[in-house]
Amino acid sequence: QYQLVESGGGLVQPGGSLRLSCVVSGFTLDAYAIGWFRQAPGKEREFVASISWTGGSPNYADSVKGRFTMSRDNFKNTVYLQMSSLKPDDTAVYYCAADSSMSFQAPYWGQGTQVTVSS
Repeated sequence: QYQLVESGGGLVQPGGSLRLSCVVSGFTLDAYAIGWFRQAPGKEREFVASISWTGGSPNYADSVKGRFTMSRDNFKNTVYLQMSSLKPDDTAVYYCAADSSMSFQAPYWGQGTQVTVSS
């Protein structure tokens, strides 16, 4: 059974940092592309970052480039999203996803973790 479990969300002030984690089970990270997505209230889910099963440099949405860093630890079967210089517009539920394709058209989803950026 494929499972993705996110953690690390919370309330942070603008300019602050958070690190999200996504622990996967039922598969290994070197077999799937992993992505981070987010959904703000009243908005559609949007892409944040992704990394292929071969590793290499992650891809980022323009809105988070230079502020967010995605990484993975194959040994721990865990993917991370380090978020810095957070803005109120980053407030959303953050989801990790796994897919056999970098297009993420039919991924496995985690349950999400809430990130709130507010003073």
